Amino acid sequence: MGVFLSVSTPPLRARRAVPADDRGNLSRREARRLETQEALIEAAMRLLSEKGFEETTVDEIAAAAGISRRTLFRHFPTKADIVTAWTQKMTDILTSHVDEGRPDLCVQDVICAALEAVVPHMAKTRAEALAFVRLIERTPGLRSVSLQKYAQWEESLASVILDHLPLSDDRPLAARVAARSGIAAFRTAVDEWIRVKGRIGLVSILRHVFALQRDCFRS
Repeated sequence: MGVFLSVSTPPLRARRAVPADDRGNLSRREARRLETQEALIEAAMRLLSEKGFEETTVDEIAAAAGISRRTLFRHFPTKADIVTAWTQKMTDILTSHVDEGRPDLCVQDVICAALEAVVPHMAKTRAEALAFVRLIERTPGLRSVSLQKYAQWEESLASVILDHLPLSDDRPLAARVAARSGIAAFRTAVDEWIRVKGRIGLVSILRHVFALQRDCFRS
């Protein structure tokens, strides 16, 4: 993702990514296991995005990752679980950034900063990041994975937005409205990024979309 988890270990989709800053506290064996898992997910995502989700076989994924079919199934019962593991990494990054957010920022800046923080971690190159995102957003069989990811992001954003809103009975509802609006802006930016085939950076598009959103609400 070599060294893998035992059969009794929960599937990767249920495991949280370990931030790079925390890995110094891990044993050498555990650190190597995490590196192997990440390499497996990366190899699988690359192959799935190149060939297509439905067109790629489990045997091809195992071969690309340099493991056996049996070992692959121990960690990922389905191909969708591999994609879920990748989206979980993005969710963990967003949640970590939200938890460390600056209290002096306005609500929209909090949301935009958290979403921007995810982008550099999508893949090693812009082309791969675009391919991975297109895979998830444009594959019917992965729609539930995409929706689950956005629901988790919305929950993380809403929890921190509460601290930036004045006290009122409607504060929880307002936080959910703001979080969902932010996710809508991100999804719109992703759609535009796919439309222009990555010729413009996703962060640039995201900032533009947030500016348009701000202008629309003010008019």
